[in-house]
Amino acid sequence: MLWDDGNSAAAAGGSHGNESGIRRVIWATFSPGTTSPLTWDSIIGPRRFRRAAAAPGPAHGLGMDFLTLFLVYLSLVLALAALLCLCSGRRESFLTRSIDRASQALSLVIPTPLQRVTHKAVHRLFHTRSCLFMVLHVALQAAVFGEYTWEVFVYCWELQFHLLLLLLPYLLLAGNLGCFLLCSRANPGTVTKSNAASLVKVYAYDGVLFQRGLVCPTCTVEKPARSKHCSVCRTCVHRFDHHCVWVNNCIGASNAGVFLLYLLSLTATAGALAAVTAAFLIHVLLLSDIMHGTYLDAQGQEHPVEIAFLVQHLFLTFPRIVFMLGFVILLTLVLGGYCSFSLYLALTNQTTNEWYKSRRFGGSPHLPSQPQDRPLIYKNIYSKGIWRNLKEIFNPPTVLERKKKT
Repeated sequence: MLWDDGNSAAAAGGSHGNESGIRRVIWATFSPGTTSPLTWDSIIGPRRFRRAAAAPGPAHGLGMDFLTLFLVYLSLVLALAALLCLCSGRRESFLTRSIDRASQALSLVIPTPLQRVTHKAVHRLFHTRSCLFMVLHVALQAAVFGEYTWEVFVYCWELQFHLLLLLLPYLLLAGNLGCFLLCSRANPGTVTKSNAASLVKVYAYDGVLFQRGLVCPTCTVEKPARSKHCSVCRTCVHRFDHHCVWVNNCIGASNAGVFLLYLLSLTATAGALAAVTAAFLIHVLLLSDIMHGTYLDAQGQEHPVEIAFLVQHLFLTFPRIVFMLGFVILLTLVLGGYCSFSLYLALTNQTTNEWYKSRRFGGSPHLPSQPQDRPLIYKNIYSKGIWRNLKEIFNPPTVLERKKKT
């Protein structure tokens, strides 16, 4: 135990000079060398707790500002990500209406030339195929794994963490990058004049979301059931799910399985990074034994060390590591929610496009069809049971398979 009474601290003081790496950091940062109460000002300045007689100084407010801003940042990003997940894909969503109203208001004060440049930039980013988000994707992964390799891996290795645990994020990253490349380069199931006639026979028309005999005005081909024209890729895609800017490709019949693996591996990678990093920080706290101490606040009142104190001190001692941990935890939560939604769609044999469209009819995908004289209620005619639905994601049906079943 590094934090003990004065005698044990003095005894340890003669030996801690032989320690290296993270153990020396823990000693210099967390060991007070006394059981006297700690002061908030010890968090800023020398990385050693001062005696209670020291003047508190302004560090308490500064430290709390860091922690508060960090938590506010995480909350805002999480709320924004959740809002985007809930509202994306709806043409008349609250988010879309809000953006339109804000654009109209800003157009009154923003010069016309600047509006044109902004409009072109937004159109280029979100309405045409662009590699920007792919580059951003790779850059974020490089930054996170750079920090993990530079600090977390080295510290954990010195603390004798199991090698397999430390290598797990790299193994998951390799699998994720493989799925990322396959998903971005694979043909999602483009409908062309040469294959349109055969694709029309793969899925039956439900008469609600998909009508027989419709022709795409852009591609001038008959639209197979479950297909949709993508305005970004400018082509019709068989079993269209959505267009993903992160892989710069549509998700359709031919790459839906790879995309699901990409999502699962990305979520697992973020979760593994969060688990290893959190385990390291908890290990640091246990080695320092700081939880059993006390501190003096700005008013000179003594308090036992609490969660806010621990988080603040970790943030100011290992700022990059704690910031990375907050980011990967946030990413794990967002991706976990999206993965759950994607798995639900896969197990019920729906696409994102079909799920959004079915909500316009106010029905459940499992309700029975209604007579013609009543309002249309959507019925998912494509679901064949959990295991067959999941199999279809990784092995999409062909015309020959449907002929055998019929």
